[in-house]
Amino acid sequence: MEKAFLFTRVWHRSAWARWQRILQLGIKSLWLNKLRSILTVLGIVFGVCSVIAMLAIGEGASFEAQEQIKNLGSQNIILRSVKPPEEQKVSDRGNQSFVLEYGITYADMDRIQSTVPGIMVVVPGRILREYAWNISRRVDCEIVATVPWYPQMRNRKLAQGRFFTDQEMSERSNVCVISQAMVPVLFPFDDPLGRTVRVASDYYRVVGVLEPQSKGPPAQSGGESVKANAPRMFIPLETAKTRYGEILRKVRSGSFEQERVELHEVTIKVGNPDRVRAVADAVNTLMVHNHSKKDYEMVVPLELLRRAERTKQIFNIVLGSIAAISLVVGGIGIMNIMLASVSERTREIGVRRALGAKRGDIVSQFLVETVMLSASGGIVGVLLGVAIPALVSYFAEMKTIIALWSPVLAFSISALVGVVFGLYPAFRAAQMDPVEALRHE
Repeated sequence: MEKAFLFTRVWHRSAWARWQRILQLGIKSLWLNKLRSILTVLGIVFGVCSVIAMLAIGEGASFEAQEQIKNLGSQNIILRSVKPPEEQKVSDRGNQSFVLEYGITYADMDRIQSTVPGIMVVVPGRILREYAWNISRRVDCEIVATVPWYPQMRNRKLAQGRFFTDQEMSERSNVCVISQAMVPVLFPFDDPLGRTVRVASDYYRVVGVLEPQSKGPPAQSGGESVKANAPRMFIPLETAKTRYGEILRKVRSGSFEQERVELHEVTIKVGNPDRVRAVADAVNTLMVHNHSKKDYEMVVPLELLRRAERTKQIFNIVLGSIAAISLVVGGIGIMNIMLASVSERTREIGVRRALGAKRGDIVSQFLVETVMLSASGGIVGVLLGVAIPALVSYFAEMKTIIALWSPVLAFSISALVGVVFGLYPAFRAAQMDPVEALRHE
């Protein structure tokens, strides 16, 4: 028993000594050709770096897009008034003064609530564009006339103060909630709460400030493209009816245009998330039946979210494939260098075989060198791949997300590339005839 234990111990010691010797020879061989080794490693470095960086940037962009869609509410259906193309052509003739009538009406809203089952809440809204003033400071902003439960429906949070109340709505009070983007322009040195904002000849008391939304693709509002964090001012819908009426006037060079739009936007909340698509189809059928012209559009955030998730998967596959190609190119570079190394070290291989080295020792020697090249390139690539997204976030102000699995996957692939592309040169070296190798000059 003791003899068997001693034999095992001696065998382990000899195996460890053999692997130490192989590692020392590998390091020595790579160090003798420093420039060539560095240039070979660069292919793996750029491959690993590109895998991590591209996936992080793609993940960040996808996250922002999905957050923007989630802000619309996954159980919501959004109807927006859109000027029909034929009406746009008529209004572009100029030198005319008439009233264009289009879009969603209060009758549409009542019809939807009374006819379509499964609807919990409806949020109507009107959107106007005006200058908001605080003494001599002004900002071009959207004025959104809506109802008190707007923040809950659209997943918006308040940074300061509160939203206007039902009582302020019924009393047609001159109160407002402003977006965070308006604060540094109108109130750079003051607390906006309790201050007044002037729009035309009317003054509105600021009761709250909305937090900024997540960055993402531009949303459509009132038929126009609007940035997620554009300056916005929210006032009670009943107040807007009193102050502005239903006819909006636009003065252009050589023309005077008037539009009658009762509601620019209606948000419908569905009680059961599984019925969102069915309710959307019912609402669309109702709108088609009561509108002879296509003067509205429907947005279903749940469908947009599913499309965004699918797009993210495709995006990751495309980016990962492009980055994987660069890793393969790096692997081919390693194979090329190792084949050249085998040719240069033919006599060394012959001497080692003559002194008793087995074919397995020769295979291990060259595989260790290729794995050392690919692993060192993988480590440097991971460090660069983590640093580049951080630099992109800092300088480009773009969100990047490094998933935990991406550095692990990239490094594992780089090590695997070293093994796969090192096998052929290693076996070719091991298959050499010792006598012929010794004769090689």
